[in-house]
Amino acid sequence: MSLRNSLNEAMKEAMKTRDSARTSTLRLINAAIKDRDIAARGEGRGDEGVADSELLALLGKLVKQRQESARIYEEGGRLELAEKELAEVKVISEFLPRQMDPEEAAAVIDQTIAALGANSIRDMGRVMAELKEKYTGQMDFAQVGATIRARLA
Repeated sequence: MSLRNSLNEAMKEAMKTRDSARTSTLRLINAAIKDRDIAARGEGRGDEGVADSELLALLGKLVKQRQESARIYEEGGRLELAEKELAEVKVISEFLPRQMDPEEAAAVIDQTIAALGANSIRDMGRVMAELKEKYTGQMDFAQVGATIRARLA
C-alpha cells in the first residue's frame, strides 16, 4: 500500500472514531502533500503527484518543525502547546520508516562511501545523494552530513 493510501485510510479511520486531534494532524499532512503536488505540477513533473520518497522527506520535515515548535513552547512555558506539537509528531511518525540508530547509520555511510569509491570531501554530494535516495526518512541527514564530512576529511 502506498503512503498516500495509508494516510487516506488513517484519515477515514480517525474520522470514524471521532478522534479530532488525529484527524486534524492527518488533514495537516494531506494539505502539505497537496501543496507539494501543486508545486511539482508547476515544475512540469506531471499530474500523478510526488513520489513516496519525496513524501517521506516531507513528513520528516514536518516532524522536525513540530519538534522545534515544541522546544520553543517549552522554553516559553507554554506546556499545553508543546504537548499538542509532540502529539502531532507522534501521529506523523507513524508513517515514517524506523529511524536507524547511530551505529547502523555509520555502517551504511561507510558502505556507501566504499561502494562509490569516495575519498575526498568533493565526493560528499554524491554520497549524500545516494543515501537520500535509499534511506530517506530513516536517517537524520544533518548528523549524516557531519559524519560523512569526518570520514572524507
